[in-house]
Amino acid sequence: MSLPNPMIKRPDVVIIGTGAAGGVLAKELSTRGLKVVALEMGPFLTTRRFDQDELRVMHTPGYVQYDQPNTYRKTATDKAEVAHSIHMQSVVGGSTLHYTGISWRLHESDFKERSLFGAVENADVQDWPIDYWDLEHYYEKAEYEIGVSGLAGANPFDPPRRKPYPMPPVARTCSGALADLAAQKLGWHAYPTPLAITSRPYDGRPAVMNCGFCEGYVCTIQARSSILVTMIPKALKTGNCEIRANSCAREITVDENGLVDGVVYLDEKMTEHKIEARVVILCCNGIHTPRLLLMSKSTLFPDGLANRSGKVGRHLMFNYYQTARGFFDNDLNEYKGVMDSRVIQDFYDPNPAKNGFFGGGVLEPRGDGETISFANLNMPRLRRWGSERKKWIMDNYTRQMVALTSMESMSQEANAIDLDPEVKDKWGLPVPRVTYNVHSNEHKLGDFFRERAKELLQAAGARQVVASPNFFPQGDAHLLGTCRMGIDPKTSVVNRFNQSHDVKNLFMVDGSSFVTSGKSNPTLTIQALAFRCADYIVSQMKQLNIG
Repeated sequence: MSLPNPMIKRPDVVIIGTGAAGGVLAKELSTRGLKVVALEMGPFLTTRRFDQDELRVMHTPGYVQYDQPNTYRKTATDKAEVAHSIHMQSVVGGSTLHYTGISWRLHESDFKERSLFGAVENADVQDWPIDYWDLEHYYEKAEYEIGVSGLAGANPFDPPRRKPYPMPPVARTCSGALADLAAQKLGWHAYPTPLAITSRPYDGRPAVMNCGFCEGYVCTIQARSSILVTMIPKALKTGNCEIRANSCAREITVDENGLVDGVVYLDEKMTEHKIEARVVILCCNGIHTPRLLLMSKSTLFPDGLANRSGKVGRHLMFNYYQTARGFFDNDLNEYKGVMDSRVIQDFYDPNPAKNGFFGGGVLEPRGDGETISFANLNMPRLRRWGSERKKWIMDNYTRQMVALTSMESMSQEANAIDLDPEVKDKWGLPVPRVTYNVHSNEHKLGDFFRERAKELLQAAGARQVVASPNFFPQGDAHLLGTCRMGIDPKTSVVNRFNQSHDVKNLFMVDGSSFVTSGKSNPTLTIQALAFRCADYIVSQMKQLNIG
């Protein structure tokens, strides 16, 4: 079970997953002298290997998005059906290769929602065991090391910060300009979206060229600050880091003392290998981290590794979305530029007494440059084919924008992932089974924000506004909450440093540790947690407390 000619035969640390968190940890630990092997389920590709072919990128399974199935059911008594509802990228760099790049910080209130706003019936809203100031330094570090553009002080609702952004905001799009005008009319506040996209040359990379392929596509000029072009090169340059691509971890093993001693994985030829290490870090996202723990059963952990609490896989959260679309008399040309240049956070904090529901959210006025999906929109009193449909496409494609609303998800123990007993993936392993049902509070939240989205578009001067009814998410790209952070080992999976309560040399660093979902776009928080965890691991290893 050995790998032919490995560069690092016995690393100090094995990291599973090379996305937002895994790449940060690989860079931080290797630059401090630790030997690191990072396993990635997908390939190691350069940015030049990708292109901007919409049909292939957006509509061909497996080209960019992860092409493995999951199963889905609404409740634990329902039969699970095969779905492809979990959105992630299986490649070195992970979903940072194709995400929108929105990189805002969680607010101070996000960490203390239970204390500030109270309990929610039939939900399990809790405070984080850390607060904003535990992460502020690491938010700053992530913004500067990853490369984030923005304007400090532009958002009156932002949490405090010590330093400005390392780059000014990207150029405002037409949707951003209209959002500024509409927000002013309504007494709201639109501000430049913080983006992991270069507005000027930064760290050897060029400024964004506003080509219009800033979401869903890999940036071939490396203006998006993906992990592939920021952290991975620096990790490899140390000589202390090895990336093993096309390597699917199937089990984390433990010794007789209950400590992690290695990882068993399959290579692209389905050959099994085992790699030993002093520390193992899971960075597989909120679905595949608990999945791997549940697959790693042993006599010491019969219900799955690090699962003595029974909470592994529980409290799954997706950010909840609603959208409205506006059509205008003049060209907006939203197929150019970044996807999102303005954000509105006037309704961010929960206000149960005023609104009659718990939770908050944000408004993101943005473009929609995907022609195929636009051509297939379900429009009132318009056939989906024929000359009338073609004329409508030609007349409206350049004259439309979207008001996306993103809201928090209620933490519910019943929302969970486990192992499907019947369906296997291409590696022969059980696929994750998603059990997820929207909380009744989220219907009210969705209704409120859909009306705010319509209000924004009308104030912007749209001649027609259409909005969809509430939908029921079966999955998402924001995969949160399944290895919850907490103080009590009986009710949580990791401690305040992302360290397993049950296994002290095992860490879970990704969206799975989130206690509340925030309002959207968790990537910067995931990266901040990874920088913080790296500091903790180094200090603990120096003190011989782990490894």
